[in-house]
Amino acid sequence: MIPPPPTHWPGLDGNAVGCREKLKMLAENHAEVAQVLQDAFEDAILMGVDEQAMRDVLAGIVAGLESPKRPTG
Repeated sequence: MIPPPPTHWPGLDGNAVGCREKLKMLAENHAEVAQVLQDAFEDAILMGVDEQAMRDVLAGIVAGLESPKRPTG
């Protein structure tokens, strides 16, 4: 089961993000990403991919995400 989005999203200053529009977007993004990951996971399993291997692939994708605040190259 995919956990629900956090009730508090920590900001850079340590305080929770409070803007309603930002919170709405974060919740929408959470739901969208969760659904895409679930669909990809189910497809892989139904095609015969080992469950743990697919979890590792998905975790690797998350680990490899690049921050827009970090310079590249």
